[in-house]
Amino acid sequence: MKKFDIFRQFRDAVIILNRKQEVVYRNHTFKRWFKDFTNIKKLSYHSSFDICPLNSENIEIYSPIYHAVSSKENFFARISYQSELNRIFYYDLQAVKKGNYTIIFFTDVSAQNKLNDTSKENEKLKEKINKLVEENEDLQKIKRKAQSQAIRIALINKVSNNIRESIDISQILQSALKELALMFGAFKAYYAEAWGNDFIIKEVYGGKKSKNDKTIQFDVLTSKTIAAKEISVSNSLTEFVNAKPFKQPVLRIIVPVHHMQNLMGVIVLLSYQKRELNEEIEILEAISSQLSNAITRAELYQKNIRTVNELKNTLKELKETQIQLINSEKMASLGQLVAGVAHEINTPVASIKSNNGIVAKLLGSIEDNELKEMLTDINEIDKEAVNRISSIVTSLKKFVRLDEAELQEADINKELDLTLELIRHETKNRIEVIKNYGEIPVIKCFPNMLNQVFTNILINACQAIEGSGKITITTEFKDKKLIVKIKDNGRGIPQNQLSKIFTAGFTTKGAGVGTGLGLAICSKIIEKHNGEIIVNSEEGKGSEFIITICSE
Repeated sequence: MKKFDIFRQFRDAVIILNRKQEVVYRNHTFKRWFKDFTNIKKLSYHSSFDICPLNSENIEIYSPIYHAVSSKENFFARISYQSELNRIFYYDLQAVKKGNYTIIFFTDVSAQNKLNDTSKENEKLKEKINKLVEENEDLQKIKRKAQSQAIRIALINKVSNNIRESIDISQILQSALKELALMFGAFKAYYAEAWGNDFIIKEVYGGKKSKNDKTIQFDVLTSKTIAAKEISVSNSLTEFVNAKPFKQPVLRIIVPVHHMQNLMGVIVLLSYQKRELNEEIEILEAISSQLSNAITRAELYQKNIRTVNELKNTLKELKETQIQLINSEKMASLGQLVAGVAHEINTPVASIKSNNGIVAKLLGSIEDNELKEMLTDINEIDKEAVNRISSIVTSLKKFVRLDEAELQEADINKELDLTLELIRHETKNRIEVIKNYGEIPVIKCFPNMLNQVFTNILINACQAIEGSGKITITTEFKDKKLIVKIKDNGRGIPQNQLSKIFTAGFTTKGAGVGTGLGLAICSKIIEKHNGEIIVNSEEGKGSEFIITICSE
């Protein structure tokens, strides 16, 4: 109908119905959008409200087309339309009543609706993204905190392990200072021991330590912080009171180290880095606690070591004193015995000697030559016996020399002969003694003590030789030292016993035979002469004792 041509140019789809609900007009847009249109009922069937809150068994009331046609007033609704290809389109439907006609306009809002849906989805996504961002930030915070915690635990464990591996205070401090210096980027770190109101620098890392322990003081505010067992953190131009100022402010961290209520010292860290300390405070406090325990443990251990060493030295001194007392008592008893025996022997010997002289004078008056010759021989034998007894008594007196408290000059070759004379009963008819005496000067010594040494070694050598054997005595003077070597070809000393033979109480002889003090006394006597005694031995081949005495 030409009267409806005005709707031809409309961008919206237009359909016109008469009172009988017959379609009398469709513009081009309608025909293009609704290609599958055949009648109004089919259009109504494919259309529905975008939102439909109605509840009825009459299906037609759910159709917006039905409402648009049956309504006596103008009608508006947003509808959805499902094409035969099952595509969904959205339209704003507006029905206008004009006389006998109902004019229905369809405005395509699919794009707008999709845009709105997309916008809503975007809003939801934004909310979700924002929530994820917040969760991610929380996770990052947790991660950073966990990493920081892991680093803190790792550092504390590392320092703890290093501390536990040592009982040396210097090593413990150096290890802790190194780790802290690396963590805080410190160019210098040191430990200062508390000394009253002052501190003494004991260990330094990353800087030069003075040869003598340096005493330092901190300002009043810092001292109060330390006394309160709190960590002091400040940007300072000075390290401590009266120290040379830095060219720029330095981060100074002072960590008090205390055991129970007692302040042991402080750790000082100096760094050019500018940083806030948060969780690091916990690290410093933990390491401070570990360090105080380690230092206390190390000090107790070192104190115990010193006590043990003092006890060992005391025991050694007691043993040496015991040996000296035993030897002194032994020599004193021997001296008294020798003096008594010499006195008892000298009296009858003097009588025999006197009688021997009288007999010698009377021999000239005997006329019987045979009797005279016999009595002369007897008299000579008695005279030689008396001289031998006198010589032995004299040797015994010389051997003990109880009156020699000061150093005496002595010829060691003669002292060896004297000793051999006294032990002739051990060597006679059994052991060959070879003397390789060198030309030696007289030396200052305690002859009676050295004779003890020679006697002990020679008697041991005799006892080590089963049956017949040989003892070689060699003396020489070299590099201002007197050397005496006494070698035997006896049974020798097992290698596992060589290191013990100069130990008091050790003996290779059977129970009740040896006291184990002889060679221990010999060792102490040679030490008193600023000399040394060593032994070389091979089991089954013999032993050699080498005595060296300085002549100065």
